[in-house]
Amino acid sequence: MGLGRSLTALACLLALLGGAVSSPANASGSVGPEPVDPVISVLPPVPVPYQPYAGRTCRSGSPQCIVRVVRTMRQRLRPLARSCDHDAIFSLAYLRVTQNVKAAADAGYFSDRTWLTRLDAVFAKKYFRTLNTWNAGRRSAVPKAWQVALRASDDRSLTGLGDFLINMNAHINNDFPHALAAVGLTDRRGRSHKPDHNAYNQRLDSLYVPVFKEEARRFDPAFDDLDAGPFDETGAGLVMRGWREMVWRHAENLVTAKTPQQRQLAEQMIEQYAASQAQMIKALFTSPDRSAARDAYCTARRRVANQR
Repeated sequence: MGLGRSLTALACLLALLGGAVSSPANASGSVGPEPVDPVISVLPPVPVPYQPYAGRTCRSGSPQCIVRVVRTMRQRLRPLARSCDHDAIFSLAYLRVTQNVKAAADAGYFSDRTWLTRLDAVFAKKYFRTLNTWNAGRRSAVPKAWQVALRASDDRSLTGLGDFLINMNAHINNDFPHALAAVGLTDRRGRSHKPDHNAYNQRLDSLYVPVFKEEARRFDPAFDDLDAGPFDETGAGLVMRGWREMVWRHAENLVTAKTPQQRQLAEQMIEQYAASQAQMIKALFTSPDRSAARDAYCTARRRVANQR
């Protein structure tokens, strides 16, 4: 299956699984995910009582929390990029997303900047801890979706786009519900944070083209060679909308659990869902030949850069 058809199939399947729907052409004649947003925005959040944040990460909610996250991400990306490690694909994408979140927060895009900033820091710390655990050899302690993703990176078995999606899946579908539950789904007045959660969908839309181009330039020249018609620009947006809607619902299950058994069931649902998505992505994007070509490209590019 070619990359274009793979992305189309993935977008259709995951968008449907995640609660999104494909969108019709807009007035300009182009196809985009925007018509999905009104549907998502009217899906009511489950009433959840306010719970004070009890964590230690970014307790103050200071804007400096994201500044520190960006600094850490840059430090972690450098050695991965120099060695053409397949983990560099997601590391770069996550850095660009976090920089975009910071810019949005600085511009007043979110109604509750403190909550959003704290969420960003808690979310990123889960990623850092997962990589540290994996790299320390304690691989059975890593969630199943992350085991599939990080093993694929170590095996160098996926295309660049596959590495992007499989890591994004693990972080969003496995980690994000827990991060949301930790920082809380409502504010002191009982107002849901879901509008801020939904609002970031359109910011993400602006990142796919430039980030895909940067990934292609630095790591895999075929990264953005997607022969998938309208899904060239909307596939990723549809997938992420579906995933992010499912994330919120999984977080609701976590915070509304009334017994340890209900909480355990909610956690199992999260891990199983993320793991099933990981296996689907792995099946669609495993390509040893493409992987070898991207490694050769990245190595040659780094060699030229070092000679300058």
